[in-house]
Amino acid sequence: MSAKLPSNFRRIRLELAREPGRPAGDRGIGYVLVAPLDANDHLDAETAGAHKEECKVLRFHGDEENVHGYLLRRPCGYWAFHYDLGDGVEDDDPGYRLGDHRWASGEYVTIHEDEGAHTYRIAAVQPL
Repeated sequence: MSAKLPSNFRRIRLELAREPGRPAGDRGIGYVLVAPLDANDHLDAETAGAHKEECKVLRFHGDEENVHGYLLRRPCGYWAFHYDLGDGVEDDDPGYRLGDHRWASGEYVTIHEDEGAHTYRIAAVQPL
């Protein structure tokens, strides 16, 4: 990762919130993002656009292998976690109104994964 990233880049940890079958949620399922936030703790689209390669996503899911990808803002304005899975296969996990959310500890976001939508709690937001 570049040492010259703007100071508004943060490491954000998402953990699966409670849902049917997991009444306590699951700290072993989630994401770690590296992304810029603006003064109101929203995703900073301008800075993210200027530093696309540094806007990273790591998906962790229990005993499964971690998946590395990127946080992308699509042309229509929605944000997604994008993965290049090899052999020309790509996958996106779009988020529900991620640009409207306040990215602060204790807040919640919804990610649409292949098996359906899941809600994640923002467990930590830390400066890089």
